[in-house]
Amino acid sequence: MTKIVYKDLSYQLIGAAYKVYNSLGFGLQEKYYQRAYEKELQKLSIPYKKELKVDLNYDGDKIGQYFLDFLIDDKIIIELKVVPRLRHVHIKQVLEYLKVLKKQLAILIFFTDEGVKYRRILNPNCSHESYPNNPE
Repeated sequence: MTKIVYKDLSYQLIGAAYKVYNSLGFGLQEKYYQRAYEKELQKLSIPYKKELKVDLNYDGDKIGQYFLDFLIDDKIIIELKVVPRLRHVHIKQVLEYLKVLKKQLAILIFFTDEGVKYRRILNPNCSHESYPNNPE
C-alpha cells in the first residue's frame, strides 16, 4: 500500500486554497490569492515561511534565483498560480525547489476559472523511507 506523504497537512493546505477561492472567486492577480492564503495559514496556526529565496545554479555557479511562495512547517513547498492549466515550466520550477531545498513534497495550487486545481509533486531524489519524521 502506498503511503501519502504528509497526508493530513496536505489536506489542510488544499482546503485553505478552496476557502480562498470560494471567498475571492476567479480573476484576481496571484499576489492577492497569496495574501489571502497566508491569512488562512495564520488562522490554522500552520507555521510557514513566505517568499523564500531559492538559488538557481549551473555548473556550481549561481545564475539566478526564484522566490517560492510558501515553505510550510519546513516540510511542504506550496506554489500558487493563476493559470488556466498547469504547464511543464511550472512543474520544472517546483522540481528545482524540491531539489535545492531537499524537500520531499511540493503542492502546486492553481486558481482557474473552473475552480481550484492542484498537483502534488514528489521529489524523485527522495524516498518516503528517507524521511523518518513523516508520521503521516
